[in-house]
Amino acid sequence: MNGYPVLFTERLALRVPEAGDLDGFAAMAADEETMRFIGGRASRPESWRSLCSLRGAWDIRGFSMFSVIERATGKWVGRLGPWEPEGWPGKEVGWGLHPEFAGKGYAYEATVAAMDYVFDVLGWDDVIHTIDPENARSIALARRLGSTNLGPTRLPEPFQDQRVDAWGQTAEQWRERRTGKEQPT
Repeated sequence: MNGYPVLFTERLALRVPEAGDLDGFAAMAADEETMRFIGGRASRPESWRSLCSLRGAWDIRGFSMFSVIERATGKWVGRLGPWEPEGWPGKEVGWGLHPEFAGKGYAYEATVAAMDYVFDVLGWDDVIHTIDPENARSIALARRLGSTNLGPTRLPEPFQDQRVDAWGQTAEQWRERRTGKEQPT
């Protein structure tokens, strides 16, 4: 993947989506519970278009969600990272993992790497996570990351009727929390 970033954590690699990710991506998209809060179930052809959209955003915007790969097995874990399509309410770091990998701490591990990337490499000043108020798992992850509920926001079409809150924080808040240092007064 010449020219594209690859991020490594202890157990994961975050890289640009590839055509070979379709099986994992489509399996995740077919799972009703997993997709409940992230656009709803999708067919394999719809999954292909979504995968291509993520990949294409890398060339058009210079960033997009990563495919998350389990380093020990090479399995596709999910898609996660920076996201800001046209009309989005802010610069987002979002996540979605295949149900096989839920509850292993992978979402937190990979999102920490993605947050470092958007603040340290992309130079973002702040970040949001758009989360349905009933999505307790994503709210727990946002809190664990140090984000706070900034209130209701609105997504563009075709998601304009979906209820979401913007959770977020600034780069300064993220860095302070990561270093454990107090802000100067």
